[in-house]
Amino acid sequence: MTNGLFDEFNGVSAKQWKQKIQFDLKGADYNETLVWKSNEDISVKPFYNAEDFKELPEVSNTKATQWSICQTIFVANVEKSNKKAIKSIERGAESIKFIIPNPDISVLDLLKNLDNIPVFFELQFLSEAFINKLNECHLELSKKIASENKISIQTDIIGNLARTGNWFQNLNDDFSKFKSIVQKTKSFNVDTTLYQNAGANMVQQLAYALAHANEYLNTFDNSLNTETKQNLKITFEVSVGSNYFFEIAKLRALRLLWNTLALEYEVNPNCNIFAIPTKRNKTIYDYNTNMLRTTTECMSAVLGGANTICNLPYDVMYKKANAFSERMARNQLLILKHESYFDKVNNPSDGTYYIESLTQQLAEKSLTLFKDIESNGGFLVQLKEGTIQRKIKESAAKEQQQFNDTEIILLGTNKLPNPNDAMKNELEIYPFVKTHQRKTLIEPIIEKRLAETLEQKRLKNE
Repeated sequence: MTNGLFDEFNGVSAKQWKQKIQFDLKGADYNETLVWKSNEDISVKPFYNAEDFKELPEVSNTKATQWSICQTIFVANVEKSNKKAIKSIERGAESIKFIIPNPDISVLDLLKNLDNIPVFFELQFLSEAFINKLNECHLELSKKIASENKISIQTDIIGNLARTGNWFQNLNDDFSKFKSIVQKTKSFNVDTTLYQNAGANMVQQLAYALAHANEYLNTFDNSLNTETKQNLKITFEVSVGSNYFFEIAKLRALRLLWNTLALEYEVNPNCNIFAIPTKRNKTIYDYNTNMLRTTTECMSAVLGGANTICNLPYDVMYKKANAFSERMARNQLLILKHESYFDKVNNPSDGTYYIESLTQQLAEKSLTLFKDIESNGGFLVQLKEGTIQRKIKESAAKEQQQFNDTEIILLGTNKLPNPNDAMKNELEIYPFVKTHQRKTLIEPIIEKRLAETLEQKRLKNE
C-alpha cells in the first residue's frame, strides 16, 4: 500500500451521482421520489458529499470515550436509596442521579460509601440552606462541591416554571436564590427534556434550550467573577428520540450553539450533556419494543457526544420502579460500552457528510428561531404570553396526526398490534396525562405520549 493508493480512482462529482440516479429512476421525479422533508423543514437528500460544504467542518472536541452510565434514584428513604446506589455501582453504573423531594434528608448518609462516584442532585425544591448543608457534608468527606465534576447540582428554576406553571416562590425570590446557588456551586442546569416529550421538533428544542440558558446568563449582570465564568459548568438535560441520525446531529448542534452563546458572555464554552431516551414514543402495549427504541436512542446519544446517559426501563410507563427492568436498562448501556465498543472513538460522527450537513442546518435554523425569541422579549416573556406553549402544541399536533396516519410507526401499537395483548391488569401506575385543576401563573407545558389515545381505547375494549 502507498500514500497514493486512491490516486488510481477518478473522483465522482455530485452532478455525476445525480445523473446516474436520475437514469436509474427511469423518468420518475428525483425530488418527489428520493428527497423527503423532516418536521424541521430540512430536505433530506439520498446522498451527500464534500460539495455540500463551502469548507469542511472542523474536528469536534467531544469525548465519546468518556461517556458515563448513570442510574437515577428517587430518594424516598435515605438508607434504601444509598444501598440501591451502591448496588447499581457494583452492577455497572458509573454515576448516580438522586432525585430529592424535600430538604430534610441526610446528605451524609445518602453519600455514604460513594466516594469518587460522580453524583447528580435533582432538587424538587429551591433551598440555599440545603446547598449549604450539602457543601458542609461534602467538606466533611474531604471534597468540594463540583470538585472534579464529582457532584452536580441541577438547579433549574425556569424548567420548574415551564413544567408546573409556577415559580417555587415568585420570580424575584427564585432568581435571588438561583444566583446565590450558582455562585456557590458554579453550575446550573437546563432541562430540555420537557420540550421534546411535549412534542417540540428539534429546531424548537435547540432554540428553547438556548433561550432558556440565555435567561440565566442575562440575570448575572456581570456579577460573576472571571474565575467563576471560566469554571461555570452548565448541564443540558436532553431527551433523545428515535430519529437516529437527526438525534446525533441535534446533540452536536447543541454544543455548537452553546459555544456561540457562551463566547458572547465570556463564560466556559464547554457544556455537559445529560441524555435520556424520550418518553414520547414509548408504549404500554408490546412494551418489549421499548428496549429496541431506547437502544437506538442511547446509541444516538453516544455518537452525538453526550457526557452522561441514563437509560429508561422498558416498563417505566406503567410499572413502579423495580430491580429487574432497571438492571435491563443498565445492561443495555453496558453492552453498548463493553461489547459494542461505543467508547473507543472520541468523535465518531465527525466527517460524516450527512450528519455534518444535518448538524449545520439544525444549528442555523435553531439560531434563527432563538434570535426571533430574543427580539420578541425573550424566553420568559414568550412563556408568559403562551407563545412557546402554542408553538409546541402545533408541532405536537402535526406529529400526532402523522402517528394517526401511520406515517410515524410504533410497532405493536399503530402497526401490527397483537390483539391478544392485554394490559388492564398490569398497570401499577397511571400511564396517561394527569390533569389537576389549580391556579398557575402561566400555562404549563404538558408531556404526552403519541400512543396515549390509542392505548386508552384498547384498554376500554379489553
